[in-house]
Amino acid sequence: MKITVVGTGYVGLVTGTCFAETGNNVTCVDIDAGKVAKLAAGQITIYEPGLEKLFERNLKEGRLQFTTQLKEGVSDADVIFLALPTPPGEDGSADLSYILKVADQLGYILEDYKVIVDKSTVPVGTADKVREAIARNAKVEFDVVSNPEFLREGVAVEDFMKPDRVVIGTSSEKARKVMGELYAPYVRQGNPVIFMDEKSAELTKYAANSFLATKISFMNEIAILCERLGADVDMVRRGIGSDDRIGKRFLFPGIGYGGSCFPKDVQALVKSSQDADYDFRILNAVMDVNEQQKVFLLPKIEAYFDNDLKGKHFALWGLAFKPNTDDIREAPALYIIDRLLAAGASVSAFDPEAMSNVKQLIGDRIRYVDHQYEALENADALIIATEWSVFRTPDFDKIRTHLKDQVIFDGRNLFDVPRMQELGFHYESVGRQAVTRLNSVVK
Repeated sequence: MKITVVGTGYVGLVTGTCFAETGNNVTCVDIDAGKVAKLAAGQITIYEPGLEKLFERNLKEGRLQFTTQLKEGVSDADVIFLALPTPPGEDGSADLSYILKVADQLGYILEDYKVIVDKSTVPVGTADKVREAIARNAKVEFDVVSNPEFLREGVAVEDFMKPDRVVIGTSSEKARKVMGELYAPYVRQGNPVIFMDEKSAELTKYAANSFLATKISFMNEIAILCERLGADVDMVRRGIGSDDRIGKRFLFPGIGYGGSCFPKDVQALVKSSQDADYDFRILNAVMDVNEQQKVFLLPKIEAYFDNDLKGKHFALWGLAFKPNTDDIREAPALYIIDRLLAAGASVSAFDPEAMSNVKQLIGDRIRYVDHQYEALENADALIIATEWSVFRTPDFDKIRTHLKDQVIFDGRNLFDVPRMQELGFHYESVGRQAVTRLNSVVK
């Protein structure tokens, strides 16, 4: 098929590249001329494992093209995907202005039947609004479909090429046939393509992300209770995760969720509920818990240093909101940095991919280093904020040598508590017993 993807952000670039990988001809449209020039020249603009190889191959084969001109981009397309930003407004609602602006433009330039697909995460009723915006000026037949993305940053290529499910919201049999043919190569192993109405498809995306965010916040509250009662959250996690009604995933406690999806989507679903005159109490609690969890380590750090962080220097491992991405949106590390700097401390940070993004955001307020152990030099303690694989089995002798003191605050529970006890570190994590430098466990 001939496909147009409007928007070359995270979702748009992954979507366009992966559709090209199965032989479709894809044109990506973006108003950012600088970004389009980079992409057309073969310079990928996001970090996502496995994407660059596919991007380069399909660009070379001519199946992937880029333009700033919407009319040119959609002229011979069979399907037009709208993968545009929907940032949260001050009231928590998703901003649909980018999508509706493009929809309005499409009405003027459509010359034959197209399937227009909402790929962005959008509130219930957006398909109707897009349809209305196009219809005001369109003189040809078209259909609007809701096809939410379920891409996990860090494994987005795998998620797209081998999806657990594909959700397609449409009331049109013609659009249903087109979308079924388009996705057929991706579900050859039998994973379902689930057809439903547009509103149900829109709500499915918000419900999925909100439920996962709820699991995370629930486990973070269990972790707090474990510390107060002397239990071990790892044992509790394994105990409940073995129940297939609950499942093992998204039960790892830590310092909260971040990124481009969970915070925005939970907030948007709460706002949609308010607009429908419903108080979604669980999700309000989820947001409150997550805000507190982002700085969960700070009271531990302050208590260790007798509530005086002025002049202290901290090593920080991890800046991205999760491993295998350079995305720093709502990253807990940023909240930790703000609190440390406000208390008069200084920070040296290392992250395999996200340092340039943080530097663009906060400048030289902290020191950025090229190697993880370099961050430890003259540091009073190490703080771990992201569970990159490279941090999981470090050289503890190097850590001991470089740190001023053998103190680690682990926001992602990377290390084994008995092992840290053997090594003689002061080690505090999330939902587990603290280990003092005297090799005793503090309940």
